Amino acid sequence: MRHNRHGRKLGRTTSHRLAMFRNQLASLVEHQRIVTTLEKAKELRPIAERLITHGRTDSVHARRLVARWIANRDLIKKLFTEIGPRFASRPGGYLRIVKLGPRQGDSAEVAVLEFVDYQFTPKAKKAGEEKAS
Repeated sequence: MRHNRHGRKLGRTTSHRLAMFRNQLASLVEHQRIVTTLEKAKELRPIAERLITHGRTDSVHARRLVARWIANRDLIKKLFTEIGPRFASRPGGYLRIVKLGPRQGDSAEVAVLEFVDYQFTPKAKKAGEEKAS
């Protein structure tokens, strides 16, 4: 029986899994949304929401707790100055997972992990791309 066992191993060693989560957290803070597999998104969401909750209260202790997961000081600053205050009045549930369907190569379920207030804006096409299409 699997009593008191939680979390997916995702076919990786512990150090590889934690490094992958650190990279994904940095990308999430930087770009506001990431595309990953559904299982990775489900494992990453509680960690990311905990960091955003720390980002709501700007203190030295909170910054050190966040620095365990995010090494880049610019991203930590962004978390505490932009993202945290955005969710100051929200009591949790800062991220959403949107399923995209199976991936072409290996049929893995793909999902988008993004902030709930994220507004998608498509990139403007360059002059050369407009003529080609």
